[in-house]
Amino acid sequence: MGSQDHVELEAASLDEIRGLGFDPERLAGVKEKILSDIGEEKCHGVSMIAARQGKVVLAITEGYADRENDKTLATDSIFVTMSVAKQFTNVLALSLVEKGLLKLHAPVAEVIPEFATLGKEKVNLYHLLTHTSGLLSAVPAVAPDVLMNIEKLTSFACGLPLESQPGERVNYSILLGHTVIAAMCLKVAGNGRTYAQMLSEEIFDPLGMVSTSLGPRADLMDRLCPVKVSYKDIPALLPPEAVEGIGSLLTMPGCELPGAGCITTVQDVHRFAEMLRRGGALGDARILSPGMLDFCTRNHTGEKRNILFDMWRGTRDWLSYPANIGVGFFMRGEGDIPGLFSVMNSPRTYGGFGAGSTGFTVDPERDITLTFLSTGLMEDSYHFERIGVIATLLLAALIE
Repeated sequence: MGSQDHVELEAASLDEIRGLGFDPERLAGVKEKILSDIGEEKCHGVSMIAARQGKVVLAITEGYADRENDKTLATDSIFVTMSVAKQFTNVLALSLVEKGLLKLHAPVAEVIPEFATLGKEKVNLYHLLTHTSGLLSAVPAVAPDVLMNIEKLTSFACGLPLESQPGERVNYSILLGHTVIAAMCLKVAGNGRTYAQMLSEEIFDPLGMVSTSLGPRADLMDRLCPVKVSYKDIPALLPPEAVEGIGSLLTMPGCELPGAGCITTVQDVHRFAEMLRRGGALGDARILSPGMLDFCTRNHTGEKRNILFDMWRGTRDWLSYPANIGVGFFMRGEGDIPGLFSVMNSPRTYGGFGAGSTGFTVDPERDITLTFLSTGLMEDSYHFERIGVIATLLLAALIE
């Protein structure tokens, strides 16, 4: 039996929902919040799946795929993943560590010799996966043909000095770090493939993620939701025109931008999250071992803050808080941390999130996965808060 036969996508009955420990009336608050956000034009549309023990307790699709053209969101709509694409590359890299082809501690330069310049000699894969490499955090100021090409952008990275010493700071690398990780994967196991082919053959196909690709795929484009923002006139990490410009770039033929450039459906990201919840396997497809996930889903950055988010201490009056980054994943950790997770999530809850619109979380203690894709990108801090509120409403309905 293939892995495609092992993931439920239809919502459970009311009796099944109660049997999974949820109060259906309280659970309805999740949909009410989503409808409220769409009605108030905080976003344009939402597709989400929440499951416990692999059984779907909520499957919601509401709002617009393309608000400007009055196109309704469908259950099979295609979304740009934004930074959720990073977790696909992270898992591929970790699978190559398990095969002995990559090493977390070894310098990147063992695989890419030309990287060993201008203080980057000691940067390793672990640094890249924990955003502590010191590599450029911002979107690289290069031509589109360089940004969307792994070989060219990696060459650009090789010529850059570091922003900080390896391991010294957490400063989330928006795009560059994951292009270097992808280049490492190609060097040791590409075997003549493009990176898009490598991701499909090693991750997407085995997991039955039939509507996911790195870059555009002809059979998916008529279902693709355009990248449009829902905010204006507020401080943001990237202005609306920059976000929408990157969104357009991600759908250009031949674009391979591993830090943001996959397209997918809510069902496919749900399958990916379920693979993680089940210890690295889905059906007969084993991607990672439980031991690797146990190592990776811990806070590896201690009390260091994420410098990229410092602006919110001014624009939102937030206090400084730990980055809580594992090896390739964001972590819930302890304390009152704004957004990304609910304070009711267990400390070992982990996940991935993408600019203003996407995210998934896995709560191993409560056996819950939450997958969330949306249109009409919010400013990032408000998106992070929204995910936290949705998770809170979901967990507040869990009464057994």
